[in-house]
Amino acid sequence: MQDPQTEGKAPESPPPEATGGFDELINLDIDIEPFLPDQVIPVWNFMQDYPIFLVLVMLAIGYSVGKGLQWALRFAFTHAAKRTKSRLDDKLIIYLTAPVVQTTVILSLVAVEKAFGFSENADWYLVRLLFSALLFFWGRAWFKATNLAIYALSKRGEQLEMFQPRTRPLFEMSIKVILFGILLWLFMALWGIDGTAWLASAGVVGIAVGFAAKDTLANLISGVSIIADAPYKLGDYIVLDTGERGVVTELGMRSTRLVTRDDVEISIPNAVMGNAKITNESGGPTLEHRIGIPVGVAYGTLPGKVVAVLEQVAHDNELILENPSPRARMRAFGDSSLNFELLGWIRNPETRGLAKHDLLIEIEKRFREEGIQIPFPQRDVYLKTIDESTKAEE
Repeated sequence: MQDPQTEGKAPESPPPEATGGFDELINLDIDIEPFLPDQVIPVWNFMQDYPIFLVLVMLAIGYSVGKGLQWALRFAFTHAAKRTKSRLDDKLIIYLTAPVVQTTVILSLVAVEKAFGFSENADWYLVRLLFSALLFFWGRAWFKATNLAIYALSKRGEQLEMFQPRTRPLFEMSIKVILFGILLWLFMALWGIDGTAWLASAGVVGIAVGFAAKDTLANLISGVSIIADAPYKLGDYIVLDTGERGVVTELGMRSTRLVTRDDVEISIPNAVMGNAKITNESGGPTLEHRIGIPVGVAYGTLPGKVVAVLEQVAHDNELILENPSPRARMRAFGDSSLNFELLGWIRNPETRGLAKHDLLIEIEKRFREEGIQIPFPQRDVYLKTIDESTKAEE
């Protein structure tokens, strides 16, 4: 016998069905009423007659339960994390428990939606929209937590050889790709989308995109090579064969960013960096950088006196390190001067210009005080006079 309430109505079209069996993995046919105590069912049925009141009550309950559960989880995990000295655990706990409130609120909205008795189609879409939002909240929390964990591990490069500042972008990109793949798979399973056809289409699209974005792919491959080969790392002061120089502030998968001494940021594609000649002034077995100041003095000056003055000037300069100790060396007998060179070490390559400026000014001042002359190019011109009688005979 036909139900009088449905008599005369057109049958509703069924909701979209999964074609790859994904819908069996995620069952969202949720009904809260069988889980309610017998004493609560009359109240639940009464509130269904007042939709706005029911929504507000369920939101308040979901928020309160979420806050209580979040506080309990943070209290338990924080108590356990007190055994470690690092503050990384505290931040990870905050990130990973942040979506707990959103989860309970969304579950309460799902319960309300089921209580309203929407049509099968509307129920199918509304529930999946709510759970899609839940996937977004948890995915964002995991992205933040993994980025924080990789950053903290890269700061402990001395204990963990695998995690270094130079390898941080590689790990970040790998983790992001894996998390994005998991979230995409869950999203497809949630909406009943068959992934087989998508993977086949992705292969064809990937070939077309590879030809269209060959420069971008070249930058990505070069970025991986740079991270693996490590010709430079974050914080290094590098000089390119084209003349650009600066501190490496960002080592991404597509480009490398430098900040010059003029506080100008330069973004260079990794494909260019992979084929360029790079001088890493922060590389080598030591972090210090050596500078040289060539000096010429007039012939007749005592070499020992010049060496003593130059080394004293270097010792008095705050930018010149005491270890390794600065030293002066005589290099050659020039055309019009005795050639010396003052060698000193500085902490950071970017202070090279200022250190040379200070040393040159102080050397000129001390030479004047000590009576040491700095020669300049001179030419002697001899004029030959011709006798007038000899000129007349010619």
